[in-house]
Amino acid sequence: MTDHTCAACGAITSPHDVVSVAAPDGAYRLLCSRCFNIEMASLADVHAFEHPEFTPIRLPDANGVVHEFHLRSLLFGDHLSLEAFELASGDEDCAGFRFQLLGDPQTDPFELLGQMVQKIRRALAIRHVVERAGQLEIAGTTVRGRIEWDDSQDGRLPCVVIDGRRIDWTDFGTMLMMCEGWQFRLELIDPSDEA
Repeated sequence: MTDHTCAACGAITSPHDVVSVAAPDGAYRLLCSRCFNIEMASLADVHAFEHPEFTPIRLPDANGVVHEFHLRSLLFGDHLSLEAFELASGDEDCAGFRFQLLGDPQTDPFELLGQMVQKIRRALAIRHVVERAGQLEIAGTTVRGRIEWDDSQDGRLPCVVIDGRRIDWTDFGTMLMMCEGWQFRLELIDPSDEA
């Protein structure tokens, strides 16, 4: 894990709480989420915006396994984004479950947090893959997940994150072969929408 220094306040910040911001001259600087939100509030003319800080929350999945979610809020002009994500063990990489909600910047952040908790609970209640005889299989006929960059493929192929578990494209293809001959529907959904 490599911590970063915020270019505005000088705080040492973990990688999951920094934002790379482009300047008009094309240079980039790293800001902690608090400084990013202060700058965005000024640029968007959002008055009396207070940067919310949340402690991590722990919620169980359908199998009773508890997941710890870190939270971060980012102001994007007329929207406040609340993100909840798991950090990979021993790392600051957001590799497990990840969720996002958008709200009005003047919304009570704890109201948005309540909505986030409900969204996470709904997602954790459903298993899309199961392990049988040491092999992952699709649990039913619907699979929900997230498309991610796969370093080992240099951007040629993605990997997917299903049930908070990173699965490379080849393994996902093997799982799909159990449904050979079936039809499918692929629908891409914005991270802030309900999947």
